[in-house]
Amino acid sequence: MTVYFEDLAIGTTAETGKTITEADLLLFSAVSGDHNPVHLNQAYAAATPFETRIAHGMLTASLLSGVIGCQLPGHGTVYLSQSTRFKSPVRIGETVTARVTVTELIPEKKRVRLSTQCLVGEKVVLEGESLVIAPSRG
Repeated sequence: MTVYFEDLAIGTTAETGKTITEADLLLFSAVSGDHNPVHLNQAYAAATPFETRIAHGMLTASLLSGVIGCQLPGHGTVYLSQSTRFKSPVRIGETVTARVTVTELIPEKKRVRLSTQCLVGEKVVLEGESLVIAPSRG
């Protein structure tokens, strides 16, 4: 799916949901090289303030890339920057909703500023902002 720059409007929103699994943690660890035991070792994680294993923060953040690259603006979008603030951990079995909202359109360069959020239920676990180049009809 692609929403061309010319069709975007302030306030346009897209989202997707994903339930975090054991396999997600193992695969993300393998791809990223982040083998922190708080993600992979229950005995270690039990002794942390989280009391159980948690998902990699960047795994949660990566769900935003799927929304931006496949929904809003979609195919052909180029990431320029991403700021991210982690607010709360995500645990195995929780469903994360990744949401992006258009907050600014910059016509001269076909750039789009997006508010980004990840939620578990109503709780914001991540918030930030992305700047992207949207595909254009021109």
